[in-house]
Amino acid sequence: MARVLIIATNYGSWAEELQAPWDACKKAGFEVVLATPQGKKPLPFEISVDPNFVDPVQNVKTNPDWVCRRCKELLDSDEWAYPKNFDEVDMKDFDAIAMTGGPGANLDMANCWELHKLIMDAYKSDKIIAALCYTVSTLVFCRDPENDYKSIIYGKKVTAHPRAWDFYGPGMAMEYKLYGTTADNKGTDVITPGFPWPVEDLVRDAVGPNGACIARINANRENPQVYYDHPFITGTSVESSIAYGDLLVKVLQERGL
Repeated sequence: MARVLIIATNYGSWAEELQAPWDACKKAGFEVVLATPQGKKPLPFEISVDPNFVDPVQNVKTNPDWVCRRCKELLDSDEWAYPKNFDEVDMKDFDAIAMTGGPGANLDMANCWELHKLIMDAYKSDKIIAALCYTVSTLVFCRDPENDYKSIIYGKKVTAHPRAWDFYGPGMAMEYKLYGTTADNKGTDVITPGFPWPVEDLVRDAVGPNGACIARINANRENPQVYYDHPFITGTSVESSIAYGDLLVKVLQERGL
């Protein structure tokens, strides 16, 4: 039975980007352990559990009713209530590390030393490393001192949240309003001028001339975008959350786990 370490931000998950791979791994019978930067329940953006939310850039509804109901069910249960801190887990106990997205991941995961150590431990021991949406930034900033400090995705083919989908421009300032906050778990009051950085641009630089960045602007629920270039599984954005979880399960099962 595979053991998967699932990672989520404390500053604002996108609900389905945690729910879909979580449910896929559980359905497959894998053992899953959740870890977050603060060891607190990962709370989603309010808009990510709103079935009426329309992405202002793509002009599409992003959250199906059933997804919102399932995410709230998980949040109201104890399944995500007691995650580990990063320093409480060790990659030797797991077969894969799977990062789940949300705008908050750029703030507390992308350049987190403790998370980079877990990823590098997985990388050096030939374990599966998965990243969805903004958490691909974490791979960009995870650098290998044994390879001239190039990104660990150097030379690889990975997906990226398309630059054309970024919240960037007049009136795109972002508040990190979370669903289900409590006095001791309220996220952050920071406001950013849209997304902190364009993931696509960073990925194109990080993979180098022999790698490739996949950033399809026509990816959608019917035609999602995920990719496996060992040891990395990557997925574009929320529309690819289900495909991301399914590919993670498939790769681990094909490895005999």
